[in-house]
Amino acid sequence: MEPILVYGFPAGSSMGLVAALEWLGKPYSLCRVDMLGEMRDPSYARINARHETPVLITDAGRVLTETMAIAGWFEARDSERRISFAPLSPEADRMHQLMGFVNTGFTGAFSPLWVAMEMAKPNPQMQASLREFGAARVIERHDRLEAMIGDQSFLMGERPTLADGLLVGVARWLDFHQVADASRWPKLAALRRRVEADPAVTYATALENGDIGSGTGACVGHIPLADVIERFGFPQES
Repeated sequence: MEPILVYGFPAGSSMGLVAALEWLGKPYSLCRVDMLGEMRDPSYARINARHETPVLITDAGRVLTETMAIAGWFEARDSERRISFAPLSPEADRMHQLMGFVNTGFTGAFSPLWVAMEMAKPNPQMQASLREFGAARVIERHDRLEAMIGDQSFLMGERPTLADGLLVGVARWLDFHQVADASRWPKLAALRRRVEADPAVTYATALENGDIGSGTGACVGHIPLADVIERFGFPQES
């Protein structure tokens, strides 16, 4: 079977993994999940007890969660090194460093902003504090990433890699939360424009918005969430 990537909308970080699958060019299926609705249903815990995306159903039918673990699964199967580099090479080490930064501090900096926005019972004073703290963290992490970016077209050179995939799904949150103008970080802003204009990212973004169009042809179709849970989810506790 082809692997199945469960990806979330709206504005899910997993959009970048869809783009990475397109760059990888091997057959895969998708499962589109409403993170504000379906993902919160108790049945979703059968494939991820933390009620998060992304989730990968591997070609062996195993359930794999966490972005870095899924990216590692992609990398291990990238025999043509379309989105990665030779194991133990300096380029691979650098890519992993960038991926680690994006997936931890950079992504995590937005957490207070999401908490403030999604708070079930509004608390204006707490929400204001969370937004202030979160905005400062986001700006500081953007400063750090700006300093890490070189003069290449993409994070690792003249072609997109897994590092760009992890970044593109999260970097747009700066605009979503209206933290600061992207032009404050010129190298990152230019990088974002190039990555977001890539056909694979355009395709992934369209899918996220509900336009089930055609990409490279590697995607063999969408599978309903209920079917994924039924076929591959752990049995529900009685």
